[in-house]
Amino acid sequence: MIDLCLLGTGGTLPMPDRALSALYVRVNGRAMLIDCGEGTQVGIRRLGWGFRCLEGAVLTHFHGDHVTGLAGLLLSLEKAGKEDVFDIYGPMGLKRVVEGLCVIVPKLSYPVRLHELPAAGERFEMIGLQIRAFPVDHGMPCFGYRLELPRAGAFDPEKARALKVPVQEWKRLQAGETVRVGLHTVRPEQVLGPDRKGISLVFSTDTRPCETLCKYTSGADLAILEGMYAEEEKMPLAIKNHHMLFREAAEIAREAGAERLVLTHFSTSLDEPEAGLHAAEAVFPGTVAGTDGMTIRLKYPAGREPASLEIGRIEDW
Repeated sequence: MIDLCLLGTGGTLPMPDRALSALYVRVNGRAMLIDCGEGTQVGIRRLGWGFRCLEGAVLTHFHGDHVTGLAGLLLSLEKAGKEDVFDIYGPMGLKRVVEGLCVIVPKLSYPVRLHELPAAGERFEMIGLQIRAFPVDHGMPCFGYRLELPRAGAFDPEKARALKVPVQEWKRLQAGETVRVGLHTVRPEQVLGPDRKGISLVFSTDTRPCETLCKYTSGADLAILEGMYAEEEKMPLAIKNHHMLFREAAEIAREAGAERLVLTHFSTSLDEPEAGLHAAEAVFPGTVAGTDGMTIRLKYPAGREPASLEIGRIEDW
């Protein structure tokens, strides 16, 4: 299961009810962020899911509306008593940007480890998720991220009994550990069936429609994509600034065969993003306009069905 919260859905500048880009991702009590715009630490406090469980962040790119909350976040982690390493991934130039932002941050009680990703992106792991960074079209180095939560095969009790594995060791095998039985070892693959369908989601903002975005959104249970502008007359501005219209995001979701689409990263010219949803719904029915404080829970699918999805909202937002 993956729990998500949209901490900020704004683009360019914050608004009274719309902080800047940030997504909180939690898996089995471990958490990470995608982007860290202004207002992120306030959003985390409202959310109540905690700071100390945050193990790292991935940054799409280095425009201010995606990174200016980082210094405050690191200070909040310090005050929360964090001691273990905090990993930050992003495009080349990450070290220079983070060091610049952290001029105002005193020596921290925990190490910060920086990972600059190559232009073509790469795969890495965080909080049990397999993550793929892929380049998108924003006129500068910028990544989208595909996150996948794998699922091991079903446990076969009969195989475990045949191998004389004590019942109290079954849980370890289900968790992927190897156990000792007398003079022999039993590996998880000896008692598990083939891998089952896991959960996949894509987060991508600040891009024009492009081949890589469609490729890595393919078959995703959830796509969280930018909808900077709703109206067709904004197309020249979208092209100039390397952003997408609601309709274009919906076309990506449809062409990629995504199961659900949530729009985010709205222009300050959009007072009520929901009012423009018809443009996306005509292309991809069921499109949702994200709001600050929106929560999303993705559960493992049953059989070959897509992951189940529940959308809610933090009550005190």
